[in-house]
Amino acid sequence: MTRTKRGYPARRSRTKARSFASGFQGAHARLNRSIIQQQIRALASSYGDRDRQKRQFRRLWITRINAGIRENMVSSSYSRLINNLYKRQLLINRKILAQITILNRNCLYVISNDK
Repeated sequence: MTRTKRGYPARRSRTKARSFASGFQGAHARLNRSIIQQQIRALASSYGDRDRQKRQFRRLWITRINAGIRENMVSSSYSRLINNLYKRQLLINRKILAQITILNRNCLYVISNDK
């Protein structure tokens, strides 16, 4: 079998990896092996951080709802408010509840005390 030289395909893959690492610093942006390792690490982190971001936003919404509830004496706790909403089959997600808490507190009072 004849020897194949990987000139163009190898250069193309390195150039592609190098363009991905354009914002990296030091050897992470200059050395091919280091660039590929950092690329793998960056892509793995971005995949995991998408789930982590969803968790963080949910925590933020719950904190905002809880603060609004306790400030306006709407309910004694966040868990009781959510339990009452489920009992009355008012299925409003936490993102919308947090926005209502910030923008229109009177509406939150009406939602929680409506029977």
